[in-house]
Amino acid sequence: MSDVKSKGSTLITLKQHALTAISYLIPIVVGGGFLLAIGSLMGGATIENFTDEWGFADTLYTMGGLILGMLPVVIGTGIAYSIADKPGIAAGFLVGLISIKMNAGFIGGFVGGYIAGYISLFLRNKMKVPQWAEGLKPMLIIPLISCFLVGMIMFYVLGTPISIFTEALNKFIMGLDMTQTLLFGLIIGVLSGVDYGGPINKVVYAFLLSLQSEGINEPMAVLMLASMVTPFGLTMMYPMQKLIRKNVFNRTEVDTLKTAFPMGVCMITEGCYPIIFNHLLPCIVATGVGAGVGGALSMFWGCASPVPHGGLFAMVTMTNPFGWLAALLIGSFVFAVVLLLILKPVDVNEELTLDANEEADINLSDIKIS
Repeated sequence: MSDVKSKGSTLITLKQHALTAISYLIPIVVGGGFLLAIGSLMGGATIENFTDEWGFADTLYTMGGLILGMLPVVIGTGIAYSIADKPGIAAGFLVGLISIKMNAGFIGGFVGGYIAGYISLFLRNKMKVPQWAEGLKPMLIIPLISCFLVGMIMFYVLGTPISIFTEALNKFIMGLDMTQTLLFGLIIGVLSGVDYGGPINKVVYAFLLSLQSEGINEPMAVLMLASMVTPFGLTMMYPMQKLIRKNVFNRTEVDTLKTAFPMGVCMITEGCYPIIFNHLLPCIVATGVGAGVGGALSMFWGCASPVPHGGLFAMVTMTNPFGWLAALLIGSFVFAVVLLLILKPVDVNEELTLDANEEADINLSDIKIS
């Protein structure tokens, strides 16, 4: 019995660290997501070279993209800070940067944040230094050693498997038979959605861009659909949970839906991150099933998109746009059903909260000017 309680306590502690990071993540996701969405609606694109001509819409789109591109840094730093306080910030920040560099996505930042946090916590509690160096320990010694250790782990332990997996995935995708439309759409849908813009999605996206250059546009419609299944599915779950009287969203998650759906309309999944992080494995499973079903239907119905982005606003350019919309809604509904079945009921009034120590740490009333 004590072992069960210990495991339960550990899981609660791990989840609390994630929730703390999510509380920092939400305003960043909302700000960046809506800048990107507004820029996209105005026809903006990423500014690659500032010596070229660019406009106001391009600046909005670029700013939003820059913010959302740094989300692995935010989640890695937030988790490490929650675990080890200020001494963990540097290592968590580095984890996020390496995740971006290695195309490990937010999952790399999420996992790496725990590694950085617990390494920093171990050094803070166990490392002995001379009395004169105690002041340097949290500000210099721990950040330096923890950054070195976590960097070695990210590059040499996690980096190699990611590279091997990416190469194997690329060969697998290149060998898929497009004539098997249902199976091809199912596989592309699953791979496009399950890591929410991580290395799997990027490999698939690069492959589909090469197909587009040859005039093959049906697979890109699948990727676009798969990127939208999660925000659409989560939004569908809100009225569905009331019908079956099984509440699975807390108050913070309900508030997240208010921004996640409009961002999802623009094919921006990041607005769902606060909910995804709270239920990571169930969301991945539901996304895989829903995106797979939607992708199979989209390919089977011959839906095609000549543009690689735009969400619902790209429908005007598509072949069989209403078939694509139907595939999106069916895939999203499947996602919602699967996730509702997996998740346990929660108290609607449950909220994301920071620890008392963290609240005290940012309390401006403590500042006194003499």
